[in-house]
Amino acid sequence: MTSQPKRVVVLGSTGSIGESALKVARDIPGRMRVVGLAAHRSAEKLAGQALEFGVRHLALSDGSRHRELGASVPGAEIHAGEEGLVALATLPEADLVLIAIVGTAGLRPALAALEAGKDIAVASKEILVMAGEIVMATAARHGCRVLPVDSEHNAIFQCLEDRDPVSVKRIILTASGGPFRQWPAGRLDGVTVEEALCHPTWVMGRKITIDSATLFNKGLEMIEARWLFGVGMDRVEVVVHPQSIIHSMVEFIDHSVLAQLSKSDMCFPIQYAVTWPERVPNSLEPLDFAKLAKLEFEAPRLADFPALDLARRAGEEGGTLPSVLNAANEVAVAAFLERRISFPAIWKIVARTMEAHTRRDQPGLAEILAADTWAREFASGCVTGS
Repeated sequence: MTSQPKRVVVLGSTGSIGESALKVARDIPGRMRVVGLAAHRSAEKLAGQALEFGVRHLALSDGSRHRELGASVPGAEIHAGEEGLVALATLPEADLVLIAIVGTAGLRPALAALEAGKDIAVASKEILVMAGEIVMATAARHGCRVLPVDSEHNAIFQCLEDRDPVSVKRIILTASGGPFRQWPAGRLDGVTVEEALCHPTWVMGRKITIDSATLFNKGLEMIEARWLFGVGMDRVEVVVHPQSIIHSMVEFIDHSVLAQLSKSDMCFPIQYAVTWPERVPNSLEPLDFAKLAKLEFEAPRLADFPALDLARRAGEEGGTLPSVLNAANEVAVAAFLERRISFPAIWKIVARTMEAHTRRDQPGLAEILAADTWAREFASGCVTGS
């Protein structure tokens, strides 16, 4: 018996993850039907997507261009601002909401989708880093699933297959190591924006590419894994794997290890999130093991790339500290991209902001957002004073 197509809302459809999601929709039209699309302000691109997929529920979080969008897609229902994102996330006909919005803007729509009984597929790290306890509790309360789209967490999800977390000894996240994996520490002071944006494996947005270079991307993933899979930070580790073929691994208490492998293409984890718990054929490139020259592994250089230790501390202490780490990092990365600070200053600003913060335990959403605002203001002051 053939399953009905999953009806999917894509929040962040004009970004790299959103575009990959639409590639999946083209590839498996019998299993994925797009029913809602949202972007920040790319009205022309969003209109093209809407016309291609016949989508009539659209949103722009920057409402200044909603009239332009409406003129380009006659008959569409256009929403604006954060309320527009929430409206799409709670569409009655939607089965799954893919959250691919960069930053904190996806948090309220994600919670709204869960409260409306929708499963969510999470591509934006901030949702679980900032409010993992709240998100997972909301999902449990409404009987919904939080499906990971990050290649690493999706790999772990596939390896675990709903096994009890008590059987897990270690979750092992793989990291490419970024463009500076083999650079001596003294050379990092002179890193340019162009060098940092030259990722050796993945084609991603600017912010996440810088996070990969600093290893903050992997640090945030450690905190995500803690909430997604119900394990303590002491059971989450990182190993550098430059080829990015093994996307992550799980070691069980009997010391056996399961790994998930595929080509480096975000369409793989997106498709699995959409079709889970089933697997369906696609046109993606398979692995050819005869052509794989080697698979290498090495320990991360914690002293030279302190993001992992900062993230581990935030994850262990919890409360509002992960939100502070995330917000300070966003401010520092933006300043680096604007050429206002050096590359190593990203770590220093995050560390200073964390040290200055008075952590609140078991925060509500309002306290989490307040900590985010405070951290952005403090980190911005650090940028100005650097």
